[in-house]
Amino acid sequence: MVTVTQMKCACQSCVCIVSLEDAILKDGKHYCSEACANGHPDGAGCNHSGCECS
Repeated sequence: MVTVTQMKCACQSCVCIVSLEDAILKDGKHYCSEACANGHPDGAGCNHSGCECS
């Protein structure tokens, strides 16, 4: 049996891989940051290195 411990952030434009343990859970989806979980208010990105989501 394989247990998933990481997955891609649920934000469409985000390239981050997030640990399920550290993820922000919203509406049953896992996000890497509050910005992604809240739909990028004011165009704020997640600010993780190498990711330019918004």
